[in-house]
Amino acid sequence: MKNVQKPEKIHLGKLIEEIRKGRFVIPDFQREFDWEPWDVRDLIKSIFMDYYIGTLLLWEGNKENYKKLSCAPLYAFEAGGDPEYIVLDGQQRLSALHYALFQPDVKFRKRKNAILYFIRLNELLEENFEEAFFYYSKTKYYGEIIDNTTRQYEEHLFPIGMMKEGSWGIDDWIKGYRDYWQDKADACEEAEMQEQCEQFARQAKDLKELFSDLLNNYQISYISLDRDLELNKVCDIFTHINSKGKPLDTFDLLNSITRKEDIYLKDMYREASVQLDDATFPGFEIKTYLMMVMSIMKQNYCSSKYLYYLVPHEKKKIKNKEGKVTEVVLINSKEEFIDLWEKAVKAIDKALSSLKNPRDFGSISSKFLPYPSIIPCLAAIKAYVEQSELRNKVDIHSKIRKWYWSSIFQNRYSSSVESTSAKDYMDLKKWFVDEDSEPDAYTDFVAGFRDLDLHKETRNGSAIYKAIFNIFILNEAKDWETYELPEYDTLDDHHIVPKSWGKKMGLGQEINTVLNKTPLSSDTNRKIIRDNLPNTYLKSILENNDEEKVYKVLQSHLISRKAIAILLRDPFTVEDYRDFISERKHTILQEIEGRLINEKIDLPENLKMINDEIEKVELRLRSIIKSRCLLASIEDIKTKIPNHFLPKLKGRIEKEVRKNPSLRTRQDNDVDFWIQFLDLQELKDIIQNKDHWSSFETEFVTKEKLTGEFNDLAALRNAIRHSREADQITRMKGEASILWFKQQLKLT
Repeated sequence: MKNVQKPEKIHLGKLIEEIRKGRFVIPDFQREFDWEPWDVRDLIKSIFMDYYIGTLLLWEGNKENYKKLSCAPLYAFEAGGDPEYIVLDGQQRLSALHYALFQPDVKFRKRKNAILYFIRLNELLEENFEEAFFYYSKTKYYGEIIDNTTRQYEEHLFPIGMMKEGSWGIDDWIKGYRDYWQDKADACEEAEMQEQCEQFARQAKDLKELFSDLLNNYQISYISLDRDLELNKVCDIFTHINSKGKPLDTFDLLNSITRKEDIYLKDMYREASVQLDDATFPGFEIKTYLMMVMSIMKQNYCSSKYLYYLVPHEKKKIKNKEGKVTEVVLINSKEEFIDLWEKAVKAIDKALSSLKNPRDFGSISSKFLPYPSIIPCLAAIKAYVEQSELRNKVDIHSKIRKWYWSSIFQNRYSSSVESTSAKDYMDLKKWFVDEDSEPDAYTDFVAGFRDLDLHKETRNGSAIYKAIFNIFILNEAKDWETYELPEYDTLDDHHIVPKSWGKKMGLGQEINTVLNKTPLSSDTNRKIIRDNLPNTYLKSILENNDEEKVYKVLQSHLISRKAIAILLRDPFTVEDYRDFISERKHTILQEIEGRLINEKIDLPENLKMINDEIEKVELRLRSIIKSRCLLASIEDIKTKIPNHFLPKLKGRIEKEVRKNPSLRTRQDNDVDFWIQFLDLQELKDIIQNKDHWSSFETEFVTKEKLTGEFNDLAALRNAIRHSREADQITRMKGEASILWFKQQLKLT
């Protein structure tokens, strides 16, 4: 049987042209295109990274076989085609390439809208491939960008759909990009801005070379079966290649590669899994998480391409800011690899313990864990903090919690887990040492948490649904029969207003909202609720027990007195049910704000008094700075305070406005609003500035004296407001500085 298989290669530019002509068709027995948008993005990313994307298996077709197999074009291919090949293996890849490169105005499968793919050019040239490629639903904003090349040039966005035009079309686009930035440079009067624009214009040459190399030199391998091969033989080949089971994953490949180093990963994993796969969190694929944690800890990244650099003696190429490439070895020996492995095992073990802790994150069992996929980043960042010499660890752990909950409630770990984990790890490390580096994810959560559609959370498998139950656990939701903390392994989610009543009233899924659920044991649910309405079982509980204790227990389930009054209504109607749902949502959102965002802490009375005194000093300092520096307008602030303060000040204000858009009007014209975002050290620097010191010298005597008092005040202030332990010396010096400031500022 000669020439049944013809191993060949085709370069990307030629393949794009073949896709345009409709050369590839799909037999009916193939499954439908079922990739997710991020799978398509990752394929494009792999091509730009010069990765092998697998071999296509094609069959040279003819009209008879096209008809016999009921062949259809690639997904979303709408032009009239000229078929040449039947795709036996590679349908998902070819369909993905067609969708991304040709950007048809057809909704992505299982999505409401079309998906548009873009490249961030600056990231691409820096070879920051994790951030270079992204996609969005075809909203009005991104639809306009597709139609507006000026916007594309301005924002350095290359629509991947432009690649369908081939070399000529891409070259024209890049020429327009170069001309746009050169024109900007020619029109610039500011030297720094002119140089930046010229740099963008110059990088057009690099872009042209990059795309030219990609189109002409990236090779896709394929095997072409002879058109005269019998149909039954072709079907047998297809069945054979699709019955091989699950392909090797990264862990299995690494297990094979590290054998030469006398490392036996599978044996190491079996030992670790005894420790990590406990009865509370069963069945997790921890082996992948372990490799991700190792990679994050060693090199900040954790996508599969980075995992191979964990192999001992494997060389990794690193490009510095000047573009020079050097080679480094991350792991130098078997012993170093095993040590890193053991640190990752310990890190995940501690992360799981923290997640399961009813006083920490409240995911008491796997059914209450919102996202297993967040474990690697959580484990790595906690390990980093433990090993670091950072002193503000109480404050740092608060930031970790805020990042965690904002990620859960925004469903950030439902996809793109590897890139999200790497980005969050690096963002958190910056935030730990710089208050102004607050991650956008947290800022956006604070701004939008009140818009959470909690009434629509009806699936007990969703992350937000589980997160609400975590909050119940953190709030120490007590048993309705014993009034004590329950045995956590007996808890399940049970209806407050019975499901049977909801079915009778035609509420459908509305009765299953998380707002109508609470953690109870099956035994308590059976004894207390059964199928009774709250106006029956709650009334009985209140009549037979101390009312205040009952109210307190129900409050631990975030059921307010107002909600209880609604539940006791008789008769109880659908309108009453919805009133209850609305009130409980209000209570839960209050808890999210207080517990997860503000982390409200009740200070002892003596510390409250000190905190109040510090606040009086701060307010007085801001007031006299405004008065003596003649800050009467926002423009005054921008011109009279040190220039290097402005970026941080604007950043803080912008983040606050994003959290609370109603403040935008104050941002435009309220001097007091701006001044309140200056921290203590900045207030000190403004006073000591050479242009202002003469206006303050009478009160503060010398700059050296002022600096010392400011430092002592700030140390005590930060200890109190961030719940850090202040030693006796810090406290005494801080209180002395309060007295000094009150004396100098004539505060009573």
